[in-house]
Amino acid sequence: MEYENPLLTIGLPVYNGERFLKTTIESILNQSFKDFELIIVDNASEDITEEICREYAAKDKRIHYHRNPDNIGAAPNYNRAFKLSRGKYFKWAAHDDICAPEFLEKCIEVLEKDPDIVLCHSIAKVVDENGNLLNTKDDLYVKYTNDNIKLKTDSQKPHERFCDLAYIQHSCYQIFGVIRSSILKNTPLIDNYAGADRLLLARLSLFGKFHQIPEHLFFLRRHSGQSININARSIHQYTIWHDPSKKGKIIFPRWRRFNEHIIAINKSPLNWSQRLGCYLVLAKILKIYWRGMINDLVIVGIQIIDKVSSILKSSINRNFYPKGDLIFNRIPRLAMNNLNQSHPSGN
Repeated sequence: MEYENPLLTIGLPVYNGERFLKTTIESILNQSFKDFELIIVDNASEDITEEICREYAAKDKRIHYHRNPDNIGAAPNYNRAFKLSRGKYFKWAAHDDICAPEFLEKCIEVLEKDPDIVLCHSIAKVVDENGNLLNTKDDLYVKYTNDNIKLKTDSQKPHERFCDLAYIQHSCYQIFGVIRSSILKNTPLIDNYAGADRLLLARLSLFGKFHQIPEHLFFLRRHSGQSININARSIHQYTIWHDPSKKGKIIFPRWRRFNEHIIAINKSPLNWSQRLGCYLVLAKILKIYWRGMINDLVIVGIQIIDKVSSILKSSINRNFYPKGDLIFNRIPRLAMNNLNQSHPSGN
């Protein structure tokens, strides 16, 4: 049967994507490379996303539509798209981004020729809600591309690749490149914490080189409804967006992220000298994490005080002040709000 064993799987996770979804699907179907399956995983959308997906799936046998009965969070939904894949290569596709017609063909050609390359992507351009290209001097363009940064992702030295992807602030748009599925299976995929996409790229770099096609074949769309805008206020909120089960729980997002760097090195296929080079990178990473890691401890302390004060308030009010309201019950919540607002970058 045609497309029974596709060379490439494209995983498209989506939630309420009705506005841009058709354009994205059309850009995939219009690729010059045809040997792929498109797996759409709908995270219990509440708009007409399901209707759009079923319409396209009925017209093209390469499209497989899966709908979650409940919203399982962004990270699990991204990972489910990969777990349903069958291709030798895999690519995540955001529901609002666009690929030039030759994007897949050129990426696959590179990967087929060089087994040392684990991920292939192109230079990106940024478009607005209407698909208009942003100027290269625009703040959004600089923020969401690496055109002003030369990452050493093609270095022969693993610690250089790992350092640039884990340490330097960049947009992470390489996550939407074409990846070897056999390598991706050796990672935890996109884990349930803020910044997991950045660390996944760093993990992949420990297995091999990245290749950047020197052409603008990928177009990032920036609009007000994106998660990066909705969750920009706090790294704790962004963690909950990745994994809703974390809501109301005590979490250490920055400690978790730093610890995952250590795990990534320990589980890599590198020899001892190469690992040593990567361990030295951790010292640089700690320099930018330590303030945020202290902030994690402060927030946890406030959460504990908040829980204790709530218990005390309930007990005291019930026994002594049935109509009263203890002011100390409101203090931790005020402090928590101030902390979240004082660290909008999550570092």
